[in-house]
Amino acid sequence: MRATMLRRLCALLVAVVAGAALGGCGAAAKPHAAATKAPTRTDVPAELRDVAMPHPGKVKTPLFTQDLLVYSQDPLPKDVVSAIRAVKGVQATEQFSMASFYVEEQQVTYAAVDPDTFRRYMPAATAQDTEVWDRVADGELGVTPSIRDAIAVQDDSVKLGNGQDAPTLHIGAFAPLNEDLNRPFINAVVNERWAPKLHMPAGNALLISTNLVDPAKVQPAVKALAGDKATVQILGPGRNLDPHAALTAVLTGGSVAQAVGSFTYTVNGDGTVNPDPRWVSQYIRTEQVPILGAVRCNKAMLPQLRAALTEVVKLGLASKVHANEYGGCYVPRYIGHDPSQGLSFHTWGTAIDLNVPGNQRGTVGTIDRRVVQIFKRWGFNWGGTWRYTDPMHFEMAHLVAVR
Repeated sequence: MRATMLRRLCALLVAVVAGAALGGCGAAAKPHAAATKAPTRTDVPAELRDVAMPHPGKVKTPLFTQDLLVYSQDPLPKDVVSAIRAVKGVQATEQFSMASFYVEEQQVTYAAVDPDTFRRYMPAATAQDTEVWDRVADGELGVTPSIRDAIAVQDDSVKLGNGQDAPTLHIGAFAPLNEDLNRPFINAVVNERWAPKLHMPAGNALLISTNLVDPAKVQPAVKALAGDKATVQILGPGRNLDPHAALTAVLTGGSVAQAVGSFTYTVNGDGTVNPDPRWVSQYIRTEQVPILGAVRCNKAMLPQLRAALTEVVKLGLASKVHANEYGGCYVPRYIGHDPSQGLSFHTWGTAIDLNVPGNQRGTVGTIDRRVVQIFKRWGFNWGGTWRYTDPMHFEMAHLVAVR
């Protein structure tokens, strides 16, 4: 409680100081995505002109604390957002789009935002750093320093997903996006004009500031309004993952992401997770495939997996895939069973581990490269080419028609 009060009082002090230096305005809500009506800019590279937004200028005040996150699989309806804003204890809210993509095995949760208003919920130093938000407004990507070494950066750019058709964005800024004492809720930001291009649900997230009010007292009323496809997470200091609280997973990053569905899930103490049974029933199947026999995977991947293994058999390479060393497909868990690492791609049922003993992390692996090439032809990425190799790992990267 003492840490909570200290954090909130510090935020208020920063807001007062910033207001004296920069001038300010009230916390009136802005209709979501209104900034997208601004004229097209011509002072940015041609490939960014349709997503670039006006520079936001100096930060407006007051600044707000990060207390509750509403995260839904679908856009949050206007009447629901209005009702949440009216809940006693809610000081301010910011609606935006939110989803995840994968870079190699690293889950990156990102937000598509209005730079002018979203920045007011960021740590004070980030909120006041005009250059960060100018770069985001220009159409570039802002990321937290904590994931700098975890994402595959080439020419200061990041591919927003493992899919071959996933877009690539230039990193414009590194800046903290989560308050130090809070549980992190995002790793990266883009401006809101990217949301439709990245197939993000429009306005499916709501960040709530409760100021000096304990967010735990506000959470039940917000949860009652949010609906069964949304989760309401407390972000405040000292909040560990509640094993009974549902969280949300929305995937973007190419055609595969659109085919595998979104879900809510709960967390187990051993780092495994429990996706919503309704999603499991709709997307996860147990079927027979060559060599391995019965496998449990996402229905979107099964035709390509079957086709790849059929070709392995046809080319006389069946002995190169060891059925008794199969490591699984649909294995819902965090990476390394560590919640701080994000969800494993196996949680979606779109990755498979083969010949596990001879293909451990950080090795070149012994799996036959002819098998690797077959899987690549059928739309799979191979973990053997990652910076920290995982040669047992194959994951669905793009959809391939199987006839």
